[in-house]
Amino acid sequence: MAKKKIENLSFEESLLELETIVQNLEQGALSLEDSMTLFERGLNLSQASQEKLKNAEQKIQILLTKNGKAQLEDFENEVDSESLGNN
Repeated sequence: MAKKKIENLSFEESLLELETIVQNLEQGALSLEDSMTLFERGLNLSQASQEKLKNAEQKIQILLTKNGKAQLEDFENEVDSESLGNN
């Protein structure tokens, strides 16, 4: 199956492919050439994903500004940090 162009992948598809790339690289069974090819694709996926996140944040900022809220606020997670260590 041919790989999609990075710009045509959704954010979620990019993350899934990045996870697969990391797993393949960690196994260490690939040739140097194949490892370098995967590493390069991983870097490109990472950069594209970061750009998508940046664009999403900018859109949110524009929407908040239109609604009279000029600044993003920190996300308040319902789970406190102490309960995370008790897994």
